[in-house]
Amino acid sequence: MNSIINGIKALNSSEKHKKSNLKNIYHEKQKKELCALHSLNNLFQDDFYTKAKLDQICIELCPQEWLNPHRGILGRGNYNINIIMKALQLRDHEAIWFDKRRSISILNLSKIKGFILNIPSDYKIGGFIPLPWEKKHWIAVTKIADVYYNLDSKLDEPELIGSEDKLILYLENLIKSKDKELFVIVKKDVEFDSTWKLK
Repeated sequence: MNSIINGIKALNSSEKHKKSNLKNIYHEKQKKELCALHSLNNLFQDDFYTKAKLDQICIELCPQEWLNPHRGILGRGNYNINIIMKALQLRDHEAIWFDKRRSISILNLSKIKGFILNIPSDYKIGGFIPLPWEKKHWIAVTKIADVYYNLDSKLDEPELIGSEDKLILYLENLIKSKDKELFVIVKKDVEFDSTWKLK
């Protein structure tokens, strides 16, 4: 009986610890089609990026275009990878496309800031009717206090992935899908000397 009570206490203590940790995590929730914006801020754990900043990058890349190819036509976001890459450079970072034919185990996690993934969106009109065309969604995964989290802006709260071993399994499983892409986020010098890969 005492062992059962002690087990319940341990579970309650673990749950309280988890909730306490989640309170300290910066996690932007989904608004409009701003998942690229949210993934950037969630990755860096602050609100450095704004819609205005990303829109400005769109204009800088295509100043003459009335319909900008780097964002959605309605001005609600839906930014592409070019905007994410330019935005990362504002903070001295680069996005490296990961070749899914390679194993995640080649990554030198100690040199990596985190990951941005492009995955299919499950958006439905009115919550019921799927769109007749494919939409994609950006999410961030990063290390916070020695463990990794999925900081998808569509989640109610950050999703604990866990240790480096669990992260590798998580990413390996994700990239098995043909319609998902993985970008490794590193500082510029790490991208330059390729130390994000194990020798």
